[in-house]
Amino acid sequence: MTETFGELDHPARLLMGPGPINVHPRVLRAMSVQLLGQFDPEFTGYMNETMALYRQVFQTANRQTFLVDGTSRAGIEAALVSVLAPGDDVVVVNAGRFGLLLSEIAERCDAKVTLVEAPWGTVVDPQAVEDAVKRVRPRLVACVHGDTSTTMAQPLEAIGAICRRYETLLYVDATATLGGMAVPVDVWGADIVTAGLQKCLGGPSGSAPITLSDRAAEHIFGRRHVERGLAGPGTADGNGRRIGSNYFDLAMIMDYWSDKRLNHHTEAASMLYAARECARVVLEEGLEARFARHAAAGAAVVAGAQALGLEVYGDLAHKMTNVTALVIPTGLDGDRVRARMRTEFEIEIGTAFGPLAGKVWRIGAMGVNARKSAVLTTLAALEAVLRAEGFGFAPGAGVDAAMAAYA
Repeated sequence: MTETFGELDHPARLLMGPGPINVHPRVLRAMSVQLLGQFDPEFTGYMNETMALYRQVFQTANRQTFLVDGTSRAGIEAALVSVLAPGDDVVVVNAGRFGLLLSEIAERCDAKVTLVEAPWGTVVDPQAVEDAVKRVRPRLVACVHGDTSTTMAQPLEAIGAICRRYETLLYVDATATLGGMAVPVDVWGADIVTAGLQKCLGGPSGSAPITLSDRAAEHIFGRRHVERGLAGPGTADGNGRRIGSNYFDLAMIMDYWSDKRLNHHTEAASMLYAARECARVVLEEGLEARFARHAAAGAAVVAGAQALGLEVYGDLAHKMTNVTALVIPTGLDGDRVRARMRTEFEIEIGTAFGPLAGKVWRIGAMGVNARKSAVLTTLAALEAVLRAEGFGFAPGAGVDAAMAAYA
């Protein structure tokens, strides 16, 4: 008997975790547009428009600004594997799960990793970064802007200045912040910055915007090796060691997005449509207005949670605006609370990883969900579940505090 299963028809949940979030309706509509051939002039025009849009989103003049097909981790891996050759030194700024991820990917590139670390819930002192850079003289410094595992945002201007002073490339993972917090690539002096659509940009996971400075692109082009099946008169390889991945070879991907249109892969058309529309939504709202909206939503989450007697995790001076971690009160079953939020209210909030597993909930207010109604609905549901679980406070306290924060 043939089993075809049923048509997809799950409840429309409100996704208020650390990502993914609910996709903006305009982005969903863009994804339904019919495909074009990857060399159709209309399609390559969309590619050029996407590059121009993301230069504005990244606040950069970088010519090499485009998409890597794959989730945000595809952008991270493409950046590191294309820069780091075996034996290269890299300094990794680490204060959470995703700093550790950068170090693991760098190790897989056979690079020599030096960690500069701080406890989870804090950020790394730039002086410690400078001390390591001065001692190691690395090819690359790699760091995370907003680490959703801890909800901390690492200050980056000082680190960018350090990298320029020592002529070191700077890579920044801005997966969780692009489109919700300021990511001023040129002001930071960052050489490579990557992101994903599924958080503040309000799209589906599956496309990774990336921007590269001229000096980063020059270094990567020095490792260019054109596929044998594509090589012809006028194609030239670099002198450096061949990049260790074909799919994530940024030299070849840059050639594909350039006027050469040197074939590398079949572009994920529907994801390009999504990424293009995400950027259009961001820019039509305006960057400063969007950052303010995310900050207001995050402040309301904090105010509401504190009014419920919940402790906000980590150093509040360096907290991300768009994701908040709440310490689970002693005696409460955190997974049971999350399950009741989902089954009784169709709202998803997040759990945590590693040393924070079972110790905090994470609430995200990002993209289309960084709005007053979504924040108040989430706090009201959390309040109801906590009271049902025997956690006492004045009824209505969380929503009232959040409304006051908005006012």
